[in-house]
Amino acid sequence: MRAPERPTFDDEASKEIYQYVERHGTAARHRVRDAASVPPEQFQESLEKLKTNGYLEEDGGTIRVPLDVGSIEEYETDGFAYTIRPARHADFEGVVDAIRDVTESATYVVAETVAEQLLYDDAVSRHTTVESRVFFVATVDGEVIGWTHLDLPHVEKLRDTAQLTVGVRSDSRKRGVGSNLLERGLDWAEANGYRKVYNSVPATNDVALEFLERHGWHTEGIRKDHYTVDDEEFVDEVLMAYEF
Repeated sequence: MRAPERPTFDDEASKEIYQYVERHGTAARHRVRDAASVPPEQFQESLEKLKTNGYLEEDGGTIRVPLDVGSIEEYETDGFAYTIRPARHADFEGVVDAIRDVTESATYVVAETVAEQLLYDDAVSRHTTVESRVFFVATVDGEVIGWTHLDLPHVEKLRDTAQLTVGVRSDSRKRGVGSNLLERGLDWAEANGYRKVYNSVPATNDVALEFLERHGWHTEGIRKDHYTVDDEEFVDEVLMAYEF
């Protein structure tokens, strides 16, 4: 996936609507309408044109820039059934809670940073001319039990690489969920032309390092004393990568 082309607009209202949604990644319809500062009839007409042209899409009052991230997949392991699918805005709290559950029991600084970025953006996925963020979630009865995410810069010199994180809530592990989430993220990256994905893991997170190594990732380098843990202890950062 590459940076989306800039759309052309029939009027200033359409431009304002599109740019507001693009900046926020996902936005509630009433917030977009307020930001456009046009009469309701004109807002409706401009929004419909943007949707007809494929520049925006709307789902239950949530407007976003379209991003095709694939289908819904069903899995079952020893009677444990779950779904892996593209994340929706309704998954926002579930994704943040899952990341917090994972980072509570082990040091995973990149995932913590992702959670903070979600809270700042108030959106799960983003798709702009500068960067995109793709999320897949594993769910049981609609509840998020795990995620995989890719950060996709559109800077020319970085456009073939992506950062990936993955994690599963502590009460849903050892059922293959993490492996299937990781595979989903890697499959998407390969299908969209990326040549390498990478992740950064504290050297003390043995479980995460073993998991990635078991799935074909390799160590590219180590940054000494990169993380500060408990305000006193310095921990190395292990730079992991997977190449297609």
